[in-house]
Parts: sequence; structure tokens; C-alpha cells
Amino acid sequence: MLESVWFFLWGVLWAVYFMLDGFDLGAGALMPFLAGDEREKRLVYNAMGPFWDGNEVWLITAGGVTFAAFPTAYAVMFSSLYSALLLLLFALILRGVAFEFRSKVDSDAWRKLWDICLFIGSAAPALLLGVAFANIFTGIPIDAEGVYHGTLFTLLNPYGLMGGVLFVMLFLVHGALWLAIKTPNGLGQKAQKTAKVLWPVMVVVAVAFLAATAFYTRLYENYLAMPVLWLIPLASVAAMLVSRWMMTRKSWWKAWFASSAAILFCALFGVTGMYPNLLASSLDPAYSLNITNAASSPLTLKIMLGVALVMVPVVICYQAWAYHMFRHRLTDEDLAGEEAY
Repeated sequence: MLESVWFFLWGVLWAVYFMLDGFDLGAGALMPFLAGDEREKRLVYNAMGPFWDGNEVWLITAGGVTFAAFPTAYAVMFSSLYSALLLLLFALILRGVAFEFRSKVDSDAWRKLWDICLFIGSAAPALLLGVAFANIFTGIPIDAEGVYHGTLFTLLNPYGLMGGVLFVMLFLVHGALWLAIKTPNGLGQKAQKTAKVLWPVMVVVAVAFLAATAFYTRLYENYLAMPVLWLIPLASVAAMLVSRWMMTRKSWWKAWFASSAAILFCALFGVTGMYPNLLASSLDPAYSLNITNAASSPLTLKIMLGVALVMVPVVICYQAWAYHMFRHRLTDEDLAGEEAY
């Protein structure tokens, strides 16, 4: 029972990370295409500024839960996907440094360098996360000892790349909606138009990924065994449609919340289909790591559950407060402040 609870808590934490950090990864990836001058570039930076590092707390939390609740899966995951996860780490570091270093030197060349770093540090994580999770869905070549029989290029299979493209598209639409909310006319209007243009592309990619999932994975077995679970992918589809409807009504906050729900349920679709496996083996199903053979002791899971029930609501309350405090649309006065990027 505890193993199942922690499995779904693990999945929810990853889904929340995708939902929150997804919009600033998308906004950073869109900046070179939307921001035409220095003012608009600073608007993009400051639209993400108060939130991006807090959003990444959920990445640390999801990784920490993997380590503490399922240490065997953590060890195999971080050895098997070592190259991809190291690239992800470097990209996130590059992105964080770009926020802090860009304004340190009054030079166009200096700022351009860090703008490129922000783009790479935003687009690469979106792609890498999608590739990693798509490979987890389909199974990775691990043997009975948890040894990975492959390379980084093994992960770059057609289904893995489709997962990467799907994450990129979800995050680009999510980021465009955030910029539509946070930035004034000019950049805001360009973001609104971009969200509308990218939305049908995202839907096509999502449909193709769902179709490919039937051929490359066994995710649908849980859904066929328990039809009520189909409500999860249907909720994701409904949220995408609501997001587009809210765009037509120019209700950008509602469109962003609907986009958040779409990402959340999209991630939960994969996690639910994986259960009870954490890391399926493509060599032999018997080698797979699941909630039984990869979990910590019952005492550890009980103690951690108590800690999670106390600390996770604290983090949620803090982040809700931060989002409330910085909910307003950016102005030139905000850019003139000492704390502005």
C-alpha cells in the first residue's frame, strides 16, 4: 500500500514540475523569436524572474523522492540515463547563470552570449526531459543487475524523440500563454498570436505520440484493464480544448490554467500506464524495477510520508504567495527597479 502511495506521489511531483517549470522553459525557448529589442528581452527575463528557481524546487523534490522512496530505481535511472541527465543538469546550470550574469556587463556582445545560453538552457531541458520519460515509458535495456546496455544514442530512438518534441511543444504553448499574461502590448500580442499558432501543432504532435504509444509501449494495458482510468487522458484532451477556447475569448489566465492541467494530466497518463513499474526493461520484463523490488523499507516510507504531508503543503503555500505577489502585468517601472534583471 505504501509503495503504491509513494509511486503516485512520485508521479504527481514530476507532473507538478512539468506544469510549473514548463512555462519558463517555454518562455526562454521563445525569447529569440518573440523579443525584438532589449526592452522586450528584459520583459521575458523578468516575466520568469520571480518564479523560475522556485519552480525547480519541484525537480529537486521529485529527484529526492526517487532517491529516498525507490533507491534502486534511482541508482539504475541515474546510471542508465547518466549522459542525458548530465546534459540536463548542465543546461539548467547554464540557464540559471544567464539570469544572474546577463546584466553584469554593459555590452551587447555579452548580453547576446547569455541570451543564447538562456535559449539553450530552456530548449534543451524540455527536449531531454521528454526523451528521458518517453524511454522510461517504452522501457530501457537493463539486465537483471540493473546494468544499462546502450548509449546516449540508444535513447534517441523514434519514440524517444517524439516524446522530446511533445514536451517542447507543450512547454512552448505554456510559455507563450505566460508571456501573454505577464508582458504588455507589443510583446504580449506577439505571445498571444504565437500561442494560437503553436496550439494546433501541439495537438497534432500529442495525437501522434498517443498513437505511437500503442505500438512502442505497454502503457495502455492498465487502461484496458480498468476503463475508468481513461478519464486521465480524456482530461488532458479536454484541458487542451478549453485552453484554445479561452484563447479565443482572450481569457489568458484561464487559458494558462487549462494548459497547466493539460500538462499535469499528460504526465499522469504516462505514470498511470507504467504502474507498477518504475523502470521497465526492454530486454526482459523480469528485469524491470517496480514498486516492490525497488522500494525502501516500510519504516522509511512511513517516516517520509509524515514529512511530505507537512512540508509539501508549506512549499505549495509559499509558491502560491509568490505567484499572488507577482501576478501583475509587467511595466517599464518594473524594469527600472534595482531588483530587475
